[in-house]
Amino acid sequence: MQSMPKRSASQPWSSLFEGHLRSLLADNAGLEKIILPVLEAWLGIRARTADLSKQIVASARACEQCQLLLSIPGVGAVTASSFVAAIKDPENFRNSRSVGAWIGLTTRRYQSGEADHDGHISRRGDNHLRGLLYEAAVVTLTRSTADSALRMWGLNLKERIGFKRAAVAVARKLAVIMHTMLRTGELFDRSHTVAAGEQ
Repeated sequence: MQSMPKRSASQPWSSLFEGHLRSLLADNAGLEKIILPVLEAWLGIRARTADLSKQIVASARACEQCQLLLSIPGVGAVTASSFVAAIKDPENFRNSRSVGAWIGLTTRRYQSGEADHDGHISRRGDNHLRGLLYEAAVVTLTRSTADSALRMWGLNLKERIGFKRAAVAVARKLAVIMHTMLRTGELFDRSHTVAAGEQ
């Protein structure tokens, strides 16, 4: 089996993949007729995706509300734009804590006889936005190099309740923080301490 050639730092992975695939198909006209249209479609989708990504970034840079949210480590242009579009008017919510419930990031409580415990999150509301906030939380906990009280709170929570539940808690807290920022117009405060016992 022929191995893929190593790529240089300046060479995009897709162009290396395309070149390697074309060289493998050069001696097989029948397979080439099947695979090359799929390759062209894939390349077209990648080009269109890159173009849309640039448009989203440009739109976020032009939006004052998105710029506020982009000051949060781990929050990117897509998450900021989606949050602003979903919330529309921050005054639609009585308080910032209700945003987490609206997105479906609050845990359901089970009470029956002597049993009284928190279950899984409700998963109601905007599934796409919930997923983006969870991804932002994962980035905050794993890849962000910017220290913040939110990140330290999340890492401490991870030690106590595990990574997934901590990521959900950070995602919920992000929703609260982002809504508060939209209401106040203030940039993210990395030193702001998360309330003790809040999950």
